[in-house]
Amino acid sequence: MSTLEDRAQRGRAARKDVPRSAHALWLPSADRPDPVAALERQGRDRLPELLPIRYGRMAASPLAFLRGAAAVMSADLAAQPHTGLTVQLCGDAHLLNFGLHASPERALLFDLNDFDETFPGPFDWDVKRLAASVAVAARENGHGKAGTRAAAQAAVTGYRTAMRRLAGLGELAVWYEQVDADSLLPLVRSARRRHRLESSLTRARRRTSLQALEKLTEVVDGRRRIIHDPPLLEPAGAPDTACLRKTFSDYRSTLPEERRHLLDRYRFVDAARKVVGVGSVGLRCFIVLLTGRDADDPLVLQIKEARTSVLEEHLPNGPYIHPGHRVVAGQRLLQSATDIFLGWMSGPQDRAFYWRRLRDMKGSAEVTGLDPAGLLAYARLCGTTLARAHARSGDRIAIAAYLGGSDSFDRAVAEFALAYADQTAADHAGLVAAIAAGVVTAEPGV
Repeated sequence: MSTLEDRAQRGRAARKDVPRSAHALWLPSADRPDPVAALERQGRDRLPELLPIRYGRMAASPLAFLRGAAAVMSADLAAQPHTGLTVQLCGDAHLLNFGLHASPERALLFDLNDFDETFPGPFDWDVKRLAASVAVAARENGHGKAGTRAAAQAAVTGYRTAMRRLAGLGELAVWYEQVDADSLLPLVRSARRRHRLESSLTRARRRTSLQALEKLTEVVDGRRRIIHDPPLLEPAGAPDTACLRKTFSDYRSTLPEERRHLLDRYRFVDAARKVVGVGSVGLRCFIVLLTGRDADDPLVLQIKEARTSVLEEHLPNGPYIHPGHRVVAGQRLLQSATDIFLGWMSGPQDRAFYWRRLRDMKGSAEVTGLDPAGLLAYARLCGTTLARAHARSGDRIAIAAYLGGSDSFDRAVAEFALAYADQTAADHAGLVAAIAAGVVTAEPGV
């Protein structure tokens, strides 16, 4: 077994192959694929009638484009030198994929909340995606170059300082580390930002299955059903509903025994197809309404298609064959506390899916309109949280040694983030032009 010094030396040795200053460079490769063409390839096996919604949402702004373009950025990162220090990557660690959720003990936590692209890979890829998203958000909020750079660098500094702290802790201490949402309030000095955070926490605590029952369902002819709001929420149809009922038992088998027992107390009531997110639009996604003790005791589950991660074509083979298993296992590794109903299974035509609760005290930050100080604080929190997630699966001692005590890595990645924000703006303009030329069809505002 490697000693602590061996592990630290491995991190320091990685600097010889990829100096920390080298992360500042962003140069598109000579054979960089056209981003719109890359998105079209990704959409070939998605539901074609929903793709205009995806393009419309991505065309709304450069940040919206970045959210939906994980495949584009993963290819860009793969063309650059990387550290080779492997962790379980989120794979899509932009600043809007962090937020609030409930632990099984009903504590409200701040953590990563999207794992569709999770896969083992070099830690610096997630850090760069986070920093780039912060830079894009800062520009959209009208921040100057200095404020944009400071916010992007704050995300990296939060990551580096947290990783170095975690490197000094024992294994269980790292595993039990979490960010309690209420602990965020003392960090907010501005009365206006504190009020905004308190409002976010209150809204998150209200987002429960009972709230979902009121918002997503109605009673028709004495029977409760999911509201139809096409094209975003539509009846599942008899064939899909029958398949969901049939595969329910397969999903159930991936849960621990005591949770299977709990799930058996609910009965299947209704199902619908739902459009979610930006990058996920076009994937097959359903919600299922279940009831327990009575009609006022609901459980709403989301069933979402899992595909090959956008990282997989650029990295060595991972440990999971089933994409749904990959998502679930990655989430359990990265999150400090996970949904008790998280599970996976195969569906019609052997498509992979994963199941989770649709609403469980979930909430996300309102990044639009954040002033420079607010965005800087939020970016640092996201970086800190990302480090905690990475420390659970990667060699935190080697990573901490690579990062070091100076801000060399922080400044370099901030420089990359500014350059990649320029690239994102150009890619977004390319999508807008393709829509205007009729190359792709977009449905804005949906």
